[in-house]
Amino acid sequence: MVTPAPARPARGPDGVRAALAALDLPVFVVRDESGIAMTNDAVVARGAQVLAAVPPCRPESLGDDEFRRDHGVRLAYHAGAMAGGISSARMVAALAREGVLASFGAAGLPPGRLAEALEAIRRDAPGRPFACNLIHSPSEPAMEDATVELCLRHGVRCVEASAFLRLTPAVVRYRVAGLSRRRDGEVVAAHKVIAKVSRAEVAEPFLRPAPEAMVRELVAAGTVTAEQAELARRVPMADDVTAEADSGGHTDRRALTVLLPELSALRDRIQRELGCPRQVRIGAAGGIGTPAAAFAAFALGAAYVVTGSINQATVEAGQSDATKELLATAGSVDCEMAPSADMFEMGAQVQVLKRGTVFASRARKLYDLYTAHDGLDAIPAAERELLEDRVFRRSLEEVWADCVGYFRERDPRQTERAEHDPRRRMALVFRWYLGRSSEWSVTGEPGREADYQVWCGPAMGAFNSWVAGSCLAPVRNRFAADLASHMMRGAAVAGRAAQLRLAGVRLPAGTGTYLPAPA
Repeated sequence: MVTPAPARPARGPDGVRAALAALDLPVFVVRDESGIAMTNDAVVARGAQVLAAVPPCRPESLGDDEFRRDHGVRLAYHAGAMAGGISSARMVAALAREGVLASFGAAGLPPGRLAEALEAIRRDAPGRPFACNLIHSPSEPAMEDATVELCLRHGVRCVEASAFLRLTPAVVRYRVAGLSRRRDGEVVAAHKVIAKVSRAEVAEPFLRPAPEAMVRELVAAGTVTAEQAELARRVPMADDVTAEADSGGHTDRRALTVLLPELSALRDRIQRELGCPRQVRIGAAGGIGTPAAAFAAFALGAAYVVTGSINQATVEAGQSDATKELLATAGSVDCEMAPSADMFEMGAQVQVLKRGTVFASRARKLYDLYTAHDGLDAIPAAERELLEDRVFRRSLEEVWADCVGYFRERDPRQTERAEHDPRRRMALVFRWYLGRSSEWSVTGEPGREADYQVWCGPAMGAFNSWVAGSCLAPVRNRFAADLASHMMRGAAVAGRAAQLRLAGVRLPAGTGTYLPAPA
């Protein structure tokens, strides 16, 4: 995408906007006989008084060179994972073909569906780098193990580790099993880990080498070698740590301006302490739905930016058309917190779309009942009737039968433990609604629109405001690779405008904001 530079010095808003958007050329602010103007032409600039200048700034130059080189991509941009295959194989392959790193949304999927997706990505984007999500599953550790096993079997070279409260054998195994030594003695990490975190105490284990005790257990189990265990002492657990601010899904809703510098300072302290030769990169996620937000993250020192919410309203997303249209009408305040399905008993929450649904209020009601009662039989009859008629639309016994069938494939131990634990059984029954609500959103289940669980952060509303009236306003025109291109191109324009402002240049209103083509 190349914007032609103005042929003559630009003096009006349209000319200034065009000069800033000619990213392959420098921008000069000059004073000539007609007054102050802007030009991309060095010859014109030499014939006038130059008041300020900024160099070319291509989207490919934003962020960290090592991120692009290590991951084999064109842009320092990562389309993060969205669970349940919302960041679909089709989306990941489309982005991979355009040189953009994307994570497949493996969380919540049974092994068979994950295997099919990995095969599809390999088929549709042969030889292109991509990532697979590995989500922490404290109540279902077997799912972590199964995901890692499939990633190893299918040669996945990068995982995005998310929602981890602590390191687990599964994520350590993936990292250490990819270590080898070159002839010059340098350690090569063939399995890359991008850790998505929102707290320093969660980030720290990923910034340090794998725990030796856990590695010894993996050696004893035969899943890593003794040589790999020795090499594990010399490399951190992650290549990249993403500072996850106010995002959709699992989030602490932290401010990026606080979190990213905090994690960068922690990284620097640990690197000085350990003397690691290579620096773990710190990226930025949460609230990045406009080019201005992406540039702000780069200006804070982010090595790369991560988008999430905005990608699930794209053509390739594994969301239903009904949900995509809901997302396309969302504002930046149309989100709220609700209990999480995968960490329900712990009280963890996720950020979801509230516009057009009552999911969050119903999910909170379920959690209130869980904390107030010792089991399903202890729930008052009136409350039970309300649950069966309005929320579940079936008897609690039928829901439990569904749970048994569901976990028979995933992890039978979940229901076996609940057979003699009424409180555990109640949690699984309530989690049935939380899990099915996201499935209903993905499939567009008729009659269940009010119960759709749609993970969403404020970035979605910001994006909708930015693209209003443009070619990207209709969902049918929102292709994931185009979004990445427009976001990064816009961030480059915003960067040039910011440099000029720092030099004392007052730009005409709106000229420093990149806008996609009109509809």
